[in-house]
Amino acid sequence: VQLQAFGGGLVQAGGSLRLSCASSGRTFSRYAMGWFRQAPGKEREFVAAISRGGVTTYSADSVKGRFTISRDNAKNTVYLQMNSLKPEDTAVYYCAAQFAVSSGSYYTSPGDYSYWGQGTLVTVSS
Repeated sequence: VQLQAFGGGLVQAGGSLRLSCASSGRTFSRYAMGWFRQAPGKEREFVAAISRGGVTTYSADSVKGRFTISRDNAKNTVYLQMNSLKPEDTAVYYCAAQFAVSSGSYYTSPGDYSYWGQGTLVTVSS
């Protein structure tokens, strides 16, 4: 599985961005997907996850109500819609994939994921 994240950029506080992560291969629908972020000098942290069918999602408390994860299995793509962005959201955002045993599975730890994209930088100015 190869993942490519894109859609990052510079945005003012309060603005919105949508990140996309495209996957190669024909088995995208068998993988749970996640978004993580890493700010300079900090550890990689969980942002949001979605089950392989898209029925189940889970988000970190820090982004609940502002960020939404979704996926389109026909397009082999997972999205992260980010609204009401704050300067503290500034980070490199990574998408990740993990083969899901069950339809409702999702994962929140970086160690749970086997495949990672290259990251896309999001900068939120105050």
